[in-house]
Amino acid sequence: MTIQRMDNVGIVVDDLKAVSAFFVELGLELEGEATVEGQWVDRIVGLDGVRNDIAMLRTPDGHGRLELIKFHTPPATTAEPNAPVNTLGIRRIMFAVDDIQDVLARLQAQGAELVGEVVQYEDKYLLCYVRGPEGIIVALAEELS
Repeated sequence: MTIQRMDNVGIVVDDLKAVSAFFVELGLELEGEATVEGQWVDRIVGLDGVRNDIAMLRTPDGHGRLELIKFHTPPATTAEPNAPVNTLGIRRIMFAVDDIQDVLARLQAQGAELVGEVVQYEDKYLLCYVRGPEGIIVALAEELS
C-alpha cells in the first residue's frame, strides 16, 4: 500500500493574518478559514481544550496546500523565531516561481528578508532563501530555460 498524495503542511503561527498575507503575496490562494475546537480535535492532537483558528491556502496548480494554525488554547509554545537553516526539524518550504526577482521584491516589500544570496545553480536554476513573518523560511526556485 502506498500513500495517495501529500495533503498539506501545517505551520503553527502567532499572527495568522500577517503570515496568511505573506503567503498570499507569494502567490498561494486562500481556500478558507475556520475555527476548530471540540473533543475530536483534542483527541487527534493529544491536547485538552484545543481552540484554534486555521487558514488553508493552496498553490495555484491546486496540488499543494499549506495549513496555518493559530492556537488560542492551549497557547502555542515558543521556538527560536530566527533559527538558522541548519536547525533540526522542518526548516523551509520551497516554491517554484516564474520570476525570482519579482517575487523577492514583492516579499521584501512585505518585510521579508533574503537569508543569503540569490544564486545560480549550474545552468538550471536561480535559488534563494527568504525569511518571512515569524521566522518562516521559504525557498524560491526559478527554472532557467
